[in-house]
Amino acid sequence: MKAIIGKKVGMSQIFDENGRVIPVTVIEAGPCTVVQKKTSEKEGYEAVQLGFGDIAERKLTKPEMGHLNKAGVGPKKYLREFDLENAAELNVGDVVKADTFAVGDFVDVTGISKGHGYAGVIKRHGAHRLKETHGSGPVHRHAGSMGSSTDPSRIFKGKIGAGHMGVDQVTVQNLSVVKVDPELNMLVVCGAVPGPKGGLVTIKSTVKVHKVKQAGADISKNPQKASGRNPQKASARNK
Repeated sequence: MKAIIGKKVGMSQIFDENGRVIPVTVIEAGPCTVVQKKTSEKEGYEAVQLGFGDIAERKLTKPEMGHLNKAGVGPKKYLREFDLENAAELNVGDVVKADTFAVGDFVDVTGISKGHGYAGVIKRHGAHRLKETHGSGPVHRHAGSMGSSTDPSRIFKGKIGAGHMGVDQVTVQNLSVVKVDPELNMLVVCGAVPGPKGGLVTIKSTVKVHKVKQAGADISKNPQKASGRNPQKASARNK
């Protein structure tokens, strides 16, 4: 697995060689410094802890600064641990840059979604509103009655209701990397990623399995289907 910590810059659009517009998100990915190395002999597994974002020393606690001083690394705002495929080759103090990914790679991006404050059931869960006539009164956007009477005399967990909306950890999977610029620490991925501008995101290799489509994979073996009765017609349709 390949991974890096970044910051969402914002969304834009680019054009491919065929003139089609591609919605993209620009991410400031790295540089990330290896702060700690986990080994099988000591911790029982192979992983590395990456630090991202410079910060004033006065904003960190003494235990945090002691951890960073032990590694000989300057103050870092964010620390995240990753099980990288080359964890055994990395050492404390090494720098991971945006070029750890290449154009065409597929990644999963994790971030904290935008906060929307206290929201009602219509905005938060897409609930239906009441009609505005025939006695609906001032409660046409309320959740309405949802509990039983004597038995069970309570509302079951998981029932929709008003409450705090957003600020949840969200992962968007299987986004393709469109552009990589290690000099600008820029990673451009196709599609939208969670969080506001300037929000922290982690980029990892996708857990999705990409299967290579074989020749004739779309031709059915079922004689009931047209592609099964005449495979040549099916293969010509996809050319």
